[in-house]
Amino acid sequence: ILTEHKKDWAKLYDQEERILYDTIGKNIYRIDHIGSTAVEQLIAKPTIDILLEINGETNTNELIKSLESIGYIYSPQPQKPAPHMMFMKGYTLQGFQGQAYHIHVRYVGHWDEPVFCHYLQTHPDVAHDYGELKKKLKEKYEHDREAYTEGKTEFIRHIVQLAKMLPKEKKSVSAEKEKCQHHSSDHRCYHPEHPSLSSWNCISLSLIHI
Repeated sequence: ILTEHKKDWAKLYDQEERILYDTIGKNIYRIDHIGSTAVEQLIAKPTIDILLEINGETNTNELIKSLESIGYIYSPQPQKPAPHMMFMKGYTLQGFQGQAYHIHVRYVGHWDEPVFCHYLQTHPDVAHDYGELKKKLKEKYEHDREAYTEGKTEFIRHIVQLAKMLPKEKKSVSAEKEKCQHHSSDHRCYHPEHPSLSSWNCISLSLIHI
């Protein structure tokens, strides 16, 4: 399902992020709104994807219990990066109930996803081309999700490679973002000892779910 971009997706993410900080704040190293719902004017499936990065010492059993307590369903993901975990909210046996959310859990690392996301956010023409590609793939592979996802791979890899070739100074946003945590209320980069430090808006996404 692809829909036109909705402005309230950003607000809904902000609200959910605050809930997550209240519930599992001690486990959050970095949290981002990812996927096409994080890129203005880009068509997207109406599910808000969240990338949650945790430290290696996080007790994942406690994390599961905490997220289940606020309505998330745990889904093991052995084929995805460690710790192979995803959580979903907004689903019932009867279908969607309210806004749907997916939390993709990973250990802290240097991922290609933020590179691709930031490039789309700062290059609206490329984001438009990506949206057109998604429309064409939807028409061709409406009932074949694997083929739809594979059809985006070459475009994504090309943009990531292109973005990584940019001069160092143009990557300062991504580099600075690695140094600290986001504060839930305003998306500023948060350091426990220096809460006044500010950084940048979310620049992440999931290559699989955008």
